[in-house]
Amino acid sequence: MKTVVVYKSKTGFTKRYAEWIAEELKADLLDAKMFSKNMIQVYDCIVYGGSIHAGKVQGLEKIKAMFDEKTVTKLVVFATGAAPEMKDLIENTWKANFTEEELKTIPHFYMQAGLNYENMSPGDRLLMKAFAKMLDSKKNKTPEEEGTAKAIKASYDISSREYIKPLVEYCQSKA
Repeated sequence: MKTVVVYKSKTGFTKRYAEWIAEELKADLLDAKMFSKNMIQVYDCIVYGGSIHAGKVQGLEKIKAMFDEKTVTKLVVFATGAAPEMKDLIENTWKANFTEEELKTIPHFYMQAGLNYENMSPGDRLLMKAFAKMLDSKKNKTPEEEGTAKAIKASYDISSREYIKPLVEYCQSKA
């Protein structure tokens, strides 16, 4: 099965996951800027990865727009984020990025990554620091808010090759 892993990465985590997935699947690897609609016919499987930013998987809308109902079955999606595996949060993210039908037909996977303030744009860095300050000053935090407040104070990396296993196994089962 001819596979390509396409990614959009701002701080490097999604690119690292894309490289690991491409290596495991012996697939081609492309930055999303290099991927075009005419490439869909070349591949049996297109794995797309983007980071979660403000509840949206970066670049996913543009990638989905390249597919039609016949070719969408070739698409597998992964998202990277700083949030620990919180089922409700991740489910809400998927619902914000996919229609009900897409949730059923497009396999999707979440992979914990981390935060890299050094590689963020100045605007994103400012927003994250403001969010951290707002959470820090909030009284009566929920356990999720407490954990998030601690997690976003500084850069960290919790990415692991372990997180790619379900996606790789899914793709290998379709070969």
